[in-house]
Amino acid sequence: MPPSTVCTAKALYKKTPGLLLLSETHLQWTQDGKKAASLRIPLVELVSLFCSKEGAAQVRLKVGLVKDDGGHNFTFTSAQPVALSERETFKRELTNIIARNRGSSEAPTPKPLTTSTPPTPVNGHPPPIRPSGGVTPAPSRRTAPPLSRAASVLSNGGTPGPSNGLTVEDIKLRKKVLGANSELAALHKELVMSGQITESEFWEGREHLLAAQAAADSQKRGRPGTLVDPRPQAVEGGDIKIVITPQLVHDIFEEFPVVAKAYNENVPKPLSESDFWKRYFQSKLFHAHRASIRSSATQNVVKEDPIFDKYLEKEDNELEPRRQRDEDVEMFIDLGATQEDHDVTGNEKDITMQAGKQKGVLPLIRKFNEHSERLLKSAMGDGQGPAKRRRLDDDASHLQDYYAQIDLEDLHDAQDTTGIILEMQDRQRYFEGGMKGAASEDASKHKLDIKTVLREAKDNLHDWAGSLSQLKLDKKAGDASVIAMTQNVQARLNTRTRKQDIPDHLLRQMTTCQTAANEFLRQFWLAIYPPLSDLQSTNPPTTAQKAAKAAKMAGYLVKTHEKVDALVRAAHAEGIDPSRVEAAMRPLTDAVDKALAFHRARKPVNGK
Repeated sequence: MPPSTVCTAKALYKKTPGLLLLSETHLQWTQDGKKAASLRIPLVELVSLFCSKEGAAQVRLKVGLVKDDGGHNFTFTSAQPVALSERETFKRELTNIIARNRGSSEAPTPKPLTTSTPPTPVNGHPPPIRPSGGVTPAPSRRTAPPLSRAASVLSNGGTPGPSNGLTVEDIKLRKKVLGANSELAALHKELVMSGQITESEFWEGREHLLAAQAAADSQKRGRPGTLVDPRPQAVEGGDIKIVITPQLVHDIFEEFPVVAKAYNENVPKPLSESDFWKRYFQSKLFHAHRASIRSSATQNVVKEDPIFDKYLEKEDNELEPRRQRDEDVEMFIDLGATQEDHDVTGNEKDITMQAGKQKGVLPLIRKFNEHSERLLKSAMGDGQGPAKRRRLDDDASHLQDYYAQIDLEDLHDAQDTTGIILEMQDRQRYFEGGMKGAASEDASKHKLDIKTVLREAKDNLHDWAGSLSQLKLDKKAGDASVIAMTQNVQARLNTRTRKQDIPDHLLRQMTTCQTAANEFLRQFWLAIYPPLSDLQSTNPPTTAQKAAKAAKMAGYLVKTHEKVDALVRAAHAEGIDPSRVEAAMRPLTDAVDKALAFHRARKPVNGK
C-alpha cells in the first residue's frame, strides 16, 4: 500500500464495481479494470457524512460536498461483517476530516437530502450548537469577486494572473457566464478561439453579465423562514415516523435551547441517541413546541415522561411576555411612543386590540415574534457594529440619527456625468454657420412690421367659411396608406403561417454569419463611440488605438457580403428560393454597408 493511502475497500458507485480509496489528500473511486480514478474528491470539499442504519440489507456510505448537497453514494460489496468494518474505518477517518473542515469554516453544515432510510448523525452526536445569527449556506473556499471586479476584467487590471493579466477569479467568472449562455459560448469559441478578436475585446460592453454573475456568486442563502415543526409521516401498519437529519437536529437545538440542554444532560446516559428522540417526539415538551394552537390540547392525552416533563416551562400567556426585549426600540417604529398623548381622545379599543383577551393565542403569537426576531438578526448580522445595526444615542446627536433614517438614497437627485465627447468634422465651420444663422434670424426679427403682419393675417382670414367649404381632400394619399398597412399585415401573416422549409444546417450557417457580423459591428461602433466607462477610466484607449480597432473590424465586415453570397448559392443548390435568404440577411448587409460607408467617409484623426 502506498504511504499516502489511509484505507481501501471494494465498493459500488452508480451500480458499477470498483475500489474506494482514502488518501491523505483525496477520496477517490476507481472502476475495476481501469488504472485512472473515475472519481476524485479533494478532502477539503467534504462537509457531511451519512451511513445506512444498523441492520440494513446494504452497507452504504454517503458524503456531501461544498457545492453539491446530493453528494456521492458508495455501497460496500464485501461480506456483511467485513463491509461493516470497512465502513466504520472510512466513517472514523472521514469524521475527523469533516470536523477539521468545519473548524476552518464559519458556516454550518449544509442541509442534507431526506432519504427513505433515516440517516444518523456522523459519530452519534448532533452538530455543534451555534448562535442564532448563523446562516445555512454551504461553505465556500473562494470568496466571490465584488461587483467592481467586472469592470476590472475588461481593462485587465488587478494582480497578474495566469492569462493576460487576469486573476483566477476573473477566469472562473467568465467561464460561468459562458457556461450559462450557450449562444455566447459558441460566439466566443468562433471569434476568440480562432483569434479574430481578443479576449478583452469580446468582453468589452458585456461587463453587466460579469457583474450579474459576481453578484449571484456573492449571495448567501439565509435561514429558512419556517418554524421548526417536524411533521410525522404515516407508514404501513398504522405507525408514524419522523426522519431525523443533522440539519433538523441543529435547527431544533437552535430554536429550542431547552432541548439542547436535555440532550446534553441525558445522552448517552441514561438515554441513547435513538431513545432520546423517540421519547422527545412523544413527550409533552415536543407538543409544547409545536407551531399550532392545537398542540396545547394534545398535551392532555400525551403520556407523562419523567425525563422530559421536568424541562417543561410555564406557558407564556401573561400580559407581559416572559422574555423582555434587551434593546431600545427605534422611535420611528415604536407604536407606543406617543401612547401617553392619546389616553383621553380616540375610540375605545375593541376586543381585537385588547392584549391578553384570549390567553390561548398569546404563546403562539410570542413564539412567532421571537422566531421573526431571530431571522431578522440573522439577516442583519447579530452582534455587528453600527454599520449593520444603528443604535440611538441619548445625547444631542440623536436628531441627526433620526434624519439619517428618513434620508433615502433613492430620493436624491441624479449626479451629473462628464458625458461623451462628440467627434465631428469641420467643427469650426459648423459653429460659424450657426452664428451666421442666429445673426440673420435676429436681424429678421428686428425688421418685422407689426401692422403689416396683422394686415396680412386679417386678409388671409377674410371669407374663411367659403374657403373651408371649397376644401377637398385628396383620397389617394389616405388610400395608399391603408393599402400599405394592409399589405404589411398580410405579409406578416403569411410569414407566420408559412411552413419553415429552410434546412437546419443552412439555417445554422445563416445564424452563425449574422451573430459573427453583429459582434464585429458592435466592436466597430464601440471603437467609434466608446462607452462612458472608458472615458471615466484611468487608462482610456487613445484615439490611435480606437482608429486601429475600427479599421480591424471594418476589414472583417468587408467579407460579410462574400459570406452572404455563399449562403445564397447554397440555398439555390438546396432548391430554396435565394430571395428568401437575401431578404433574411438584408438588414445585416444594410447595417454593414452603413458602417463601412461611415468608416470610408470618416476623416482620419491623428492620436493626440
